[in-house]
Amino acid sequence: MTRHARNCTAGAVYTYNEKKKDANESGYGTNAQRLGKDSVKPFDCCCLTLQPCRNPVISRDGYLFDKEAILKYIITKKNEYSRKLKEYEKLKKAFENKQTQEIERQQRIDMEKFVKAGKPVNGAVQKHLGGRATSTIDVDSISNMANGNEKKLPSFWLPSESPNAGNMRLEKPDSTIFCPVSGKPLKVKDLINVKFTLLKDGDASTSLIAKEVRYMCPVTHDVLSNAVPCAVLRTTGDVVTMECVEKLIKKDMIHPLNNEKIKDKDIIPLQRGGTGYALTNAGLEAKEKRPMLQA
Repeated sequence: MTRHARNCTAGAVYTYNEKKKDANESGYGTNAQRLGKDSVKPFDCCCLTLQPCRNPVISRDGYLFDKEAILKYIITKKNEYSRKLKEYEKLKKAFENKQTQEIERQQRIDMEKFVKAGKPVNGAVQKHLGGRATSTIDVDSISNMANGNEKKLPSFWLPSESPNAGNMRLEKPDSTIFCPVSGKPLKVKDLINVKFTLLKDGDASTSLIAKEVRYMCPVTHDVLSNAVPCAVLRTTGDVVTMECVEKLIKKDMIHPLNNEKIKDKDIIPLQRGGTGYALTNAGLEAKEKRPMLQA
């Protein structure tokens, strides 16, 4: 039973539990919830499709992609660049033509002024008092429809005819293709084929996609998962654990499977999990902000 009146929410005896209860019932306050593993992408899934990779490749920054998905992405970006380049060339040509027409029009106006400089024209009326010219008044039309301006009136319905359309700067599109995850430049030649080692569990009846654990380290035979930091050896594409890298590989910098020399750049840490909703092992708490209940 409460220790105060039903609607008294400003007193010192309004307890924390009562406040939380009223906030939940009234729709006020911030809701927080810890995210589970269903909200985090598995380490062996594509960063684009969020599905297990059939033909995995990895970028230099350690992001895993399905080869078909990342090639489609690169082709789409190249087609988009070609379309923007055509639009840029078209706008550039139209801008140059407009500048040429403006220069020709200005030259024509200057020539007409030069021709009319010493002669009386229809727009000039001389007032004579006593046979002597005293002043010249120019009565040329100041209408915005004169001198060919009827074809250059602004239109607020067409973007190309709006008053500020001429102030737009022409910018050539960038042909660089950026990684959809890291935002760094990405090239097809930078993609490295990845080779996962299947876990030898003896269960042939279950499909590979249905298994929760599918792969293992080819050196230590440790099971690979989101909880196990991994790295890709660039020379062969094998996926090993970071523990194997620190304790075995970095001692003499020799590949443990083919005994070849490797360098530090040949060890690429595999970025684990993470979607647009949550990162891996960081920020795994989702919050829903709602109006606050004043105490």
